[in-house]
Amino acid sequence: MSEDTRSSTYAELAAVGPYGVRPGHALITMVEPHPGHEYAYNRWYEDDHYYAGAMAMPWMFAGRRWVATRDLQLLRVPEKSAIAQPVTAGCYLSTYWITDGRYDDHMRWTVAINKRLNRDARVYQDRTHVFTAFQDHEVTVYRDGAAGPRDIHALDHPYAGLVLQVIDAEGPEERAELLEWLRSRHLPKRLAGSPAAMVTVFRPTPLPLDRMSYVKQVEGVDTRLTLLWFLEADPRDRWEASFGGLGDAVAEGGLGRLELLAPFVPTVPGTDRYVDRLR
Repeated sequence: MSEDTRSSTYAELAAVGPYGVRPGHALITMVEPHPGHEYAYNRWYEDDHYYAGAMAMPWMFAGRRWVATRDLQLLRVPEKSAIAQPVTAGCYLSTYWITDGRYDDHMRWTVAINKRLNRDARVYQDRTHVFTAFQDHEVTVYRDGAAGPRDIHALDHPYAGLVLQVIDAEGPEERAELLEWLRSRHLPKRLAGSPAAMVTVFRPTPLPLDRMSYVKQVEGVDTRLTLLWFLEADPRDRWEASFGGLGDAVAEGGLGRLELLAPFVPTVPGTDRYVDRLR
């Protein structure tokens, strides 16, 4: 393909399709670097992959990395998790927003570019994907109503922490009921007076069959919900007061079971801060 043809194709693609700013989709990926590879993995991800494998791609308009030091890992529940075995696995979390209605377009690009990165030896192999899934946005619940940043700002606003919560329902119908319970009853109650400014709720989508072999197929496509709690304070400051008993609350609702509740703090781009506190 000539350079002129490529340039023309870009112009044609930009002229059609949705181009709003709503985060209609997300990539949420929790990864464990293999022991002894923590520094090398961090530098590869920050210096290369965060950009070449994510932010440089079409329709991915915001991103942020988070880290769980050992003390944060030890706050995770439940001990027996369907997500992480052991529950402390997965010390880095990356979150990305994708423009609403552009999932298929983005996915075509991301599969192709990751195949190219792999051929060019620009994929770090000494890591394990603990929880990696593209997700569709369901709802965002705000603590302060119309005041404060919206979900479109969440990955750029300087939040002090994030909590990843994963809930599994018994089936698709139960998940629909669970989502309504979360939206209308549970989340507004838990957010009131808490350090969390908002909670975004997503449901996972299956990865394409031609995905990279080191990323396993997504589980719980019909039954799972993924929640991201954006915190204005370090999650350690009020962990028990704000997040203690969440698993019991979900169980008492009778609509699902908590499979992971995991706190993180933001990384500091361009540095190796926290890398020496992962083990």
